[in-house]
Amino acid sequence: MDRQSRDIVVVAASAGGVQALQRLVSQLPADLAATLFVVVHIGTNRPSLLPHLLSRAGPIPAYHPVHGQPIERGRIYVAPPDLHMRLQPGAIHLDRGPKVRHTRPAADPLFESAAATYGARTVGVVLTGGDFDATAGARAIKAQGGLIIVQQPHEAEAPSMPLSALRDDHPDHILHIDDMPSLLVDLAEGM
Repeated sequence: MDRQSRDIVVVAASAGGVQALQRLVSQLPADLAATLFVVVHIGTNRPSLLPHLLSRAGPIPAYHPVHGQPIERGRIYVAPPDLHMRLQPGAIHLDRGPKVRHTRPAADPLFESAAATYGARTVGVVLTGGDFDATAGARAIKAQGGLIIVQQPHEAEAPSMPLSALRDDHPDHILHIDDMPSLLVDLAEGM
């Protein structure tokens, strides 16, 4: 039986997201057979230290990508402030398209582009946050055969995003953050 390697991991977080992401990446192995793409809602005029914080928290290097940057396995790409991050075949697209639910970057453009480009290889992770960003994107990933992991809402500092993803569709996994890294490893390896 052929197993699907799920090596494109898109992650959405908002309120409380920095701490949740640090906890998640601190438990990932350096040789993870996947690439992570992260969107955290951040103000347009604020610098983001998130790549630095994530690189310090775990063994996988994190970066703000540049437009057109080739995708490399074993990296964490963090959407820069005021830019949507979308995935194209083998590369990252950054743009100042319209704000989605009053924010840029937003998770839905990332999730939807990953679903359209990488289909069943995509894993969407919805972490703590307010509002309902990532809900439409999670639906798009599921429609293309990808998987959705949602943080346990009672563990989330701001449970609105996880609850919205739960209410909208049936995620594949509802987990505590500490249970996510081993699952991501297994999914990346096609287990």
